Amino acid sequence: MRYKRLVIKLGTSLLTGGSGHLDMDIMSSLTAQIAQLHNEGYEIIVVSSGAVAAGRQKLRLTKERKGIPFKQVLASVGQSHLMNIYDQLFGKHNITIAQALLTKSDLIDRTGYLNARNTLLALLELRVICIVNENDVVATEELGELIFGDNDNLSAMVANLVDADLLIILTDIDGLYTADPRRHPDAKLIPKVEKIDDEIERLAGEAGSPYSVGGMITKLEAAKLATASGVTVVIACGTKPNVLKQIVTGHEIGTIFPAHTNKMESRKRWMLSGLASKGKLVIDRGAANALRTRGSSLLPAGIAKVEGDFRRGDVVDIFDLDGNQIGYGISNYDSKDIESIKGVHSEKIPWLLGYDYGDEVVHRNNMVLI
Repeated sequence: MRYKRLVIKLGTSLLTGGSGHLDMDIMSSLTAQIAQLHNEGYEIIVVSSGAVAAGRQKLRLTKERKGIPFKQVLASVGQSHLMNIYDQLFGKHNITIAQALLTKSDLIDRTGYLNARNTLLALLELRVICIVNENDVVATEELGELIFGDNDNLSAMVANLVDADLLIILTDIDGLYTADPRRHPDAKLIPKVEKIDDEIERLAGEAGSPYSVGGMITKLEAAKLATASGVTVVIACGTKPNVLKQIVTGHEIGTIFPAHTNKMESRKRWMLSGLASKGKLVIDRGAANALRTRGSSLLPAGIAKVEGDFRRGDVVDIFDLDGNQIGYGISNYDSKDIESIKGVHSEKIPWLLGYDYGDEVVHRNNMVLI
């Protein structure tokens, strides 16, 4: 078995067939494929969009209404309807399902992260297929960074959370193209992406279904997070015949993003998720080179700028002077302390602060590079 543990993300544009309501034929086909893989021994978690579309369908609304509160109403009505459909469809295959509604605030805290991880892993052990969605009823953009904002990034977070081998993002398009194929008939599918760089992100464009939050841009964001934490990603069209079986058996279908690293221990995966970041350190070129090429710790001498208000033990983003993110790390000092010691040699720390927690602002063992 090439892959054992799978996270399968089903997008709104796929589940609705491009309409404003759930397409039962498409959902029945997808659940039958998932059931087949489940019965063959694969461990599967499904990240499903579609609650808002299901709510619109249940309330028989055809006119679009704007605003976050009304979207939350639709999600509240639609989530139970969506789960009822999944329960019926998987029930035909004698498969028990569970539901998990997550927000970023659930996972920012280390304890919350581990609780969610332990629950999902226990469900996998019990051979229960968990259907995961963002809790749209309580998660709003008004809470700032406390939302995933789309289920593409949520699916990558879940893949990170459970140490998945493969993240499959199924949508209504065959994968990543050289241009938007709906506007450019001569666009060509890119079968494999070794690295998501600026050029690849440019190709993604801004295309997206009117009923879908995430376009290709968010799928690339998800792929970047997942591959950096040791998860292979495939973006493919969910209406292709037997698409899931083809993907897990290694057939060339869609666009594959190979994992960049081996599996990481849980704490580093949590840091890499970026959910827990409380601040930002901007470092000079010498420090950036030392981190990237020599595996060094981050010393105060290399810090050029401190952003945010964070405490000792918080996770911080680490950026170079050109605005490129280098990684994440657990800070040994408060942000106010780092403001006082940035740019100086470590031996001056006790003199400047009156105490010290070590020579390093971020120790190499508490750092993840990306």
